[in-house]
Amino acid sequence: MKRITIQLIIAILLTVSGIVLLFSGFWVAPDGLIDSSVLVAFGEISTFAGALFGVDYTYKFKINNHE
Repeated sequence: MKRITIQLIIAILLTVSGIVLLFSGFWVAPDGLIDSSVLVAFGEISTFAGALFGVDYTYKFKINNHE
């Protein structure tokens, strides 16, 4: 697989997992195992990282198509 394809897959997985964790942090009652603030923080970090990967992928894709 090309590096750009792997980067797109990672971006999608990070974004989806971040969104799932964000919603889980609001709906799951804290059982003492994982606090909702930890889920929300990790969800925000994953979503942000996925967004950065996605933006980088978009610009690399545009540059490669113009060459």
